[in-house]
Amino acid sequence: MSLQELKDRLPDYARDIKLNLGSLAAEPVLNGKQRAGTFIASALGARNPEVTAAITAEFAPQLDAKELAAARAAAAVMGMNNVYYRFLHLVGNGDYGRLPAKLRMNAIATHGISRADFELWCLAVSAINGCGSCIASHERAVREAGMTAEQVQAAVRIAAAVNAAAAVLDVEAAGMPAVALAA
Repeated sequence: MSLQELKDRLPDYARDIKLNLGSLAAEPVLNGKQRAGTFIASALGARNPEVTAAITAEFAPQLDAKELAAARAAAAVMGMNNVYYRFLHLVGNGDYGRLPAKLRMNAIATHGISRADFELWCLAVSAINGCGSCIASHERAVREAGMTAEQVQAAVRIAAAVNAAAAVLDVEAAGMPAVALAA
């Protein structure tokens, strides 16, 4: 499945999502690898098999094997870290923050690609998962690496549109009945 086929699968009520996916696929403030990795990491983070398949088919050819593995690693490690660090933030008890995490996070140091790109992909997944601590940490890292506010925004816009497409397809798969409008 291609990105166009994915957009065609979205119902009329999600027209804005279709349009955003199309424009973001050519977002000029990110280079091709940054854009492709952000799409793939976001699709994996959004956890919808159909969205993941379409976006991977569309964008994986733009990445080499190491970059594709890094996009997958970003989604995987953020799937774990976002839960853990969101808990630390939300529990409001500093005792937990003083304890060692005791979670392996080697992917953050051993991804083998540009640190800025990996951090950008982690930021996109963290935005989907709603972890404020991780969002702040990864945003700071990409800005320190020289990325602009526009590049950060573009990555988060990609994450938002991909996540919305996944949510729409999840609702459609659940068979939510159409509501008849009163005349």
